[in-house]
Amino acid sequence: MAKDPVCGMTVSEKTGLKLTAGGKTHFFCSEHCLRKFAEKQDLPEKEIKTCLTGARVPFYRNKTFIAAFALAFLILLSFPFSFLVPFRVSLLMYFGRIWWAILLGLFLGGVIDHYVPREYVSHILAKSKKRTIFYSVILGFFMSACSHGILALSIELHKKGASTPAVISFLLASPWANFTLTIMLLAFFGLKALYIIISAIVIAIITGLIFQVLERKGIIETNENIAEVGEGFSVTKDIQKRSSEYRFSSGTLRSDMKGVFSGMLSLGDMVLWWILIGMGIASLAGAYIPADIFSKYMGPTVLGLLVTLIVATIIEVCSEGSAPLAFEIFRQTGALGNSFVFLMAGVVTDYTEIGLIWHNVGRKTAIWLPIVAVPQVIILGIIANIIF
Repeated sequence: MAKDPVCGMTVSEKTGLKLTAGGKTHFFCSEHCLRKFAEKQDLPEKEIKTCLTGARVPFYRNKTFIAAFALAFLILLSFPFSFLVPFRVSLLMYFGRIWWAILLGLFLGGVIDHYVPREYVSHILAKSKKRTIFYSVILGFFMSACSHGILALSIELHKKGASTPAVISFLLASPWANFTLTIMLLAFFGLKALYIIISAIVIAIITGLIFQVLERKGIIETNENIAEVGEGFSVTKDIQKRSSEYRFSSGTLRSDMKGVFSGMLSLGDMVLWWILIGMGIASLAGAYIPADIFSKYMGPTVLGLLVTLIVATIIEVCSEGSAPLAFEIFRQTGALGNSFVFLMAGVVTDYTEIGLIWHNVGRKTAIWLPIVAVPQVIILGIIANIIF
């Protein structure tokens, strides 16, 4: 196995794109990464096309296509087979709730990929210092996208050189502590929502700090995409320099749009198939698990919290979609702690999220995320049930 020199992903030497430059052979996970490398090396287009000839994977072997085709096939089957109708309704409902968040996450990821140099992210979010975690949480607060949109953005930050602890903190803070959800949760829960929001921020910070310790001890993966930045490097001065050299025209606009779209496609190829799998499983649960089970077994007890944790793991799909259901749990049971566990545990145990972290960041990081975060969620849930 080889490492993609652009995004750092592990690439099979048999199936990856191969390019020889300067007497050294490099392997790439996608055409997007290969072209970025070729651009930096100032390689001619002819050499790139020669490398790509016969190397592109047929569309029918693309993981996103396979996942999308499987879901579409089940939807078509639901018309002649009525027992699949609830699945179709559930899937379309979930898709209606999160499509914008996925597009927003991919778009922001594409913008970062095209406009933000790796040195910026490495300079701000790669240092093994406590303030790095706080920067990540603050950035997460201003990201108004749900967990599935944030997933794409988090992977892009990882590609750009953010440290593993910074990525995890950003991922935990964004879905429930972002500005949009703050307003939404306040509308549902009133001032009690502040407990949910503050607790989410606390968990993001504590988990990030613990992950910094794990990273220093070599227990979790270290991001190999981190760029070396000189001591005197200044993001502000570099932005000023780039701005002064930038010349706006129809040509540069087309080039920028093409660059952003290319980044979106590359990122989508990495994350969309996981999201589609998550939507499919969540739709099955939403369609065939009776709704009254939620209110019956999610009382303000330790058993109720554990049941809530299991349910959240299965059906967590989107922040905006989960918030009303969390409020319904609170309305029927009066257990704010259970609502908090439902909201937060879905982020730290969701199979889509764990799978993406496993595949793109590292399996050790994916395993340690629930180990570190879930006990905090349970403890804060119990405290909420006692206080409120």
